[in-house]
Amino acid sequence: MFLKNALDISHRIVEKIVSQGDVVVDATAGNGNDTVFLAKLVGDEGKVFAFDIQDKAIENTKKRLIYNNVEKRVVLIKDGHENMDKYVPNGIKAVMFNLGYLPGGDHSIGTKPSSTIMAIEKSLELLKPGGIIMMAVYYGGDSGFEEKEAIMEYVKSIDYKKAVVLVHEFVNQINCPPIAICIEKIS
Repeated sequence: MFLKNALDISHRIVEKIVSQGDVVVDATAGNGNDTVFLAKLVGDEGKVFAFDIQDKAIENTKKRLIYNNVEKRVVLIKDGHENMDKYVPNGIKAVMFNLGYLPGGDHSIGTKPSSTIMAIEKSLELLKPGGIIMMAVYYGGDSGFEEKEAIMEYVKSIDYKKAVVLVHEFVNQINCPPIAICIEKIS
């Protein structure tokens, strides 16, 4: 199947944009899957800044990085993604978000609308023109509806002279399938 899910779409788009030597951000490190994916794309000359607020997520990510022998390409930061401007230089190529809660973790701890929107705004400031923000928005069950609605309203309001926003949504799937949102910075 060509169109698998939001995460697959996110990876396909990001791998078309990110090259060896680029600086990128994993705004939600989680279990480290996207962090490793990004670290392989940027190569030895690039850098990944990976954020999470949970010790378990940082530990899981670190283990996955070591297992894949890419830990030297990554700076792990235990802080909220809304603070990325304190750590990340200007001129980055891509930012990835997987919104929701840590898979296998506490469902009461997850991304929140206000901090995520702040992180998107800071991402746009840090991106170089042609850079992208790629989000997989997980919602449904016991969480995420409020964040999904807030994010959708926010991205619709982004000035089209500043960025282009594309939403990939599976409309005939069951159980609230994740949505992929791509924001490309123009200027």
